[in-house]
Amino acid sequence: MSQTAPAVSAAPDPRRWKALIFIAIAQLMVVLDGTIVNIALPSAQTDLGISDGNKQWVITAYALAFGGLLLFGGRIADLWGRRRTFIVGLIGFAAASALGGIAQNSGLLLGARALQGIFGALLAPSALSLLAVMFTDAKERAKAFGIFGAIAGGGGAVGLILGGVLTEYMNWRWTFFVNIPFAVVAATGAVMVIREPAGARNRSPLDIPGVLLSSLGLGTLVYAFTRAESHGWGAGSTIGLFIAAAVLLLAFVAVEARVKAPLLPLRVVAERNRAGIYLSLGLAIIAMFGMFLFLTYYLQIVKGFSPVKTGLAFLPMIAGMITGSTQIGARLMTRVPARLLMGPGFLTAGIGMLMLTQIEVGSSYAGLILPAQILLGLGMGTAFMPAMSLATYGVQPRDAGVASAMVNTSQQVGGAIGTALLNTIAASATTSYVASHAVGSGGLEQLKMQAMVHGFATAIWWAVGILALASAIAFTFITVGHGDSKPVASGGKDGETDADADEIAVPVLVH
Repeated sequence: MSQTAPAVSAAPDPRRWKALIFIAIAQLMVVLDGTIVNIALPSAQTDLGISDGNKQWVITAYALAFGGLLLFGGRIADLWGRRRTFIVGLIGFAAASALGGIAQNSGLLLGARALQGIFGALLAPSALSLLAVMFTDAKERAKAFGIFGAIAGGGGAVGLILGGVLTEYMNWRWTFFVNIPFAVVAATGAVMVIREPAGARNRSPLDIPGVLLSSLGLGTLVYAFTRAESHGWGAGSTIGLFIAAAVLLLAFVAVEARVKAPLLPLRVVAERNRAGIYLSLGLAIIAMFGMFLFLTYYLQIVKGFSPVKTGLAFLPMIAGMITGSTQIGARLMTRVPARLLMGPGFLTAGIGMLMLTQIEVGSSYAGLILPAQILLGLGMGTAFMPAMSLATYGVQPRDAGVASAMVNTSQQVGGAIGTALLNTIAASATTSYVASHAVGSGGLEQLKMQAMVHGFATAIWWAVGILALASAIAFTFITVGHGDSKPVASGGKDGETDADADEIAVPVLVH
């Protein structure tokens, strides 16, 4: 994801379509991992004795490492070469997956998840950049990115089902081991058919202070949310962590404003429409990730669904997302202003989330959870489509890659914060419920179930408010109309056209 447009050769690579196959396999592996572990988490928690307060770190460790290092991964790919970074990312991701599969304690599992995120942050931007430099014809590039994006969307559904099958009929560990054959095939194919065009690297120096400050700042922020669950929001240690996170992130902004080759040029996030995109998407993902974790536990622990049945139970939401994206968002994107798709989309998702606040131990899947999921999916899909198309609105071609990476970063960091924040709220509400309710006729086990569901419902109320805020930001910040949606400003550099930059900036890492 270069900040300077790569110089690409005029002659197309004759093996580009074969290369697309192996790049797509790698992308499928990354997307699968975003959902497959969710289904396996209850089984892994029981097997390794992970506490309720720490279970969210299985998701958060991955999302935080991935999101915090995506921009850095893009710069490494520009500097080392995209093919080399792609192969290193694949090998590292496979090794981290093997480590997670053999983990005998929670510490090793969390470490493996963080390593997966680190190598994923190398793999994802290098895969995207390889497509950008290998497909030089605008029509071919659009087709290639369309295939790549379809895999990103469909991979989530495959991950839900595959995670259920592997967990139920084999073992939760196979949700990690399954990544290894994907990585081996993709790496072998990369060595054989991928050839990066000459002159496609960006030799600008690395912004090491920016990487350290952003990673430490985001890590401290997420840890502060988790610390609140065990020590309370008003505890000195919790407040200290929030202050430290703010100082680190402010220092990051100050550094980025001064260095010659910043990790994140501030001009990318200063424009009103792009800022609205990043903020609203990040908030929406905060709400979605927390809900996804709660619903997984509700279906398996409270309702007694098997892992396979749980995976299938999420498919209506995935179908709603695909429908909202392709049949509503894509069709109306050129006809109505983006805010009139994003704002109502987030509100529709919020209505679905509002329905889930009524969840009880005996709630019906068909009567409550199914329609709520459909509304969530339709709303999110409708909102995401114009958001992605405007992610690079008005940027110069040299910033198209980093602007695209910012969307993925906002989603991954939003997922990490959302899982930590809402899990903390749910755990606190569960503890309070148990303390204030006597054991009824159903016994202690029934009280535990009721307390757990009460905690979920309380956290989902917060998610409703977060989605309402995302909608308000979309309505307020995003002012471009449907006729102004050309994503990259004119004035390409080094021979790159606006159409080229447009295609480079397709974000495809939604989990």
